[in-house]
Amino acid sequence: MKALRFHITHTTTYDYLSPVTVSHHMLRLAPRRLARQFVMAHSLEITPAAAATHRYIDYFGNEVAFTAIEGAHRRLSVTARSQAAVAPSFIPDASETPAWEKVRYLCHTDLSEPVLEASEFMFASPLVPTEAQFRAYAAPSFPARRPVLEGVLDLAARIHGEFKFDAAATAVSTPLTQVLERRHGVCQDFAHLMIACLRALGLPARYVSGYLETLPPPGQSKLLGADASHAWVAFFCPGVGWIDVDPTNNVLPSLQHITLGWGRDYGDVSPIRGVLVGGDEHTLTVAVDVVALGEVEANEGSGTNNAP
Repeated sequence: MKALRFHITHTTTYDYLSPVTVSHHMLRLAPRRLARQFVMAHSLEITPAAAATHRYIDYFGNEVAFTAIEGAHRRLSVTARSQAAVAPSFIPDASETPAWEKVRYLCHTDLSEPVLEASEFMFASPLVPTEAQFRAYAAPSFPARRPVLEGVLDLAARIHGEFKFDAAATAVSTPLTQVLERRHGVCQDFAHLMIACLRALGLPARYVSGYLETLPPPGQSKLLGADASHAWVAFFCPGVGWIDVDPTNNVLPSLQHITLGWGRDYGDVSPIRGVLVGGDEHTLTVAVDVVALGEVEANEGSGTNNAP
């Protein structure tokens, strides 16, 4: 089986108005090791140098690097460099997936381990409420006895067509009800919205953080730093497993999406989160480059991959 190999460079820079004396950060910047995603290399470059770094696996199975930086500094730079190969995902025939009501029933009654693990993604989370308006928005996509994947694809297409991508419209703190009302946002908002709709129907859905290569218009060169972090959704179907869907681009992710991690919402998988002493206000600059390096055999990366 062929896989597409990528090199990813993700640089985050904080410039502080006044010196920071101590800062602690959790970094979720390592590609996730999966059955179809193989990690060949991953490294972090932190300036100023960290006094201590500790790596661990969080509750959701994502790799985290905890760093402690001591000594006054006005700038913090974190660069993650990774190489990963992504093999094609399994995408079932939408018409052959079970009716969405059956999926909901099984997710509430089946006591098998995969379903129990998925069931925790059926509830509201800090950034994803499950209020009535989200169920109402989802309802036209899920008439009685419709195959669940058909409904999910229809919902993704509606979000893609009815909402405008607008980087200036929202912030992390923007309520999801406001996103639904104003119909503007970014990939994070669209992922949260779709998750809220699915959970409001009683279906498990989780937030996926990762990367998507941005291709330039025909005849133009790709700009350095023009790519960005991306977010999409995975929903659970008993008997099939988790299926990824990208409402921002109205596609089912396969070779072009590189997964960093997943959780209930963005708060569980933010690339960098920390606390610091000093600094006052700051400016943030993020540059991401995702470069495809060509095809490789999927098993070429399996020696460094401990995927479940």
